[in-house]
Amino acid sequence: MTALLRYQADLLLRSQRWLPPVILYAVFLGVGVQSGQPVLDSLGYTAAALLPVSAWLVRICATGEPPAARACVAAARGPARAHLACLLTALLAAVLLGVAATVVVTLISDPWSNGHRVRVPPPRALAAGLPAALACALLGTAVGALTNRPVLRSTGRAVPAMLLGALLAMVLAGSPAQAAVSGLVSGSQTGRAPLPLLPLAGAALVTATAFAVAARLAARRSP
Repeated sequence: MTALLRYQADLLLRSQRWLPPVILYAVFLGVGVQSGQPVLDSLGYTAAALLPVSAWLVRICATGEPPAARACVAAARGPARAHLACLLTALLAAVLLGVAATVVVTLISDPWSNGHRVRVPPPRALAAGLPAALACALLGTAVGALTNRPVLRSTGRAVPAMLLGALLAMVLAGSPAQAAVSGLVSGSQTGRAPLPLLPLAGAALVTATAFAVAARLAARRSP
């Protein structure tokens, strides 16, 4: 699996197709996060914006490999393992992006609650923001796994389904991402920085299930 991950990571980096989602994420943060804003509000925005970017990274990894190369890798290592390596590469890229953004936003934001009433120490804010970002990265890759190849092969179906899935994952009540982000926003009102461990665990479970389904379908639909 390590060799497959290195292979997929090399494909992702060399293709430079990761640039548009990363640039878009930077633009989102540049517009929505300003220096001096309450730290927990800014971290909630940072985590929420990561979800569709994570789904986009999955699509890049799932569609970036030439068909002939994909067939060779699937024949050598098995289609399920090959596709799982693709999904894990996208997840690792999303996690790295989310961690970096969360650290930067914590450093530049105002360490106070909304209204400047209660001080929120940066280490505590970071401890709350990182699990929220991870939950959104996990759920975004789960959406990407279920709305791209091999689940949906048509671009005309995959892209709208991916966008709709990312939106629903962010706004539906009971969604781990929605719970994690709303916890940060609510915490900004009270000055308490909640640790969204339960949403993180829920997102991990959903993602593991989505990856298993996608890998199994890859094995069944492989030529």
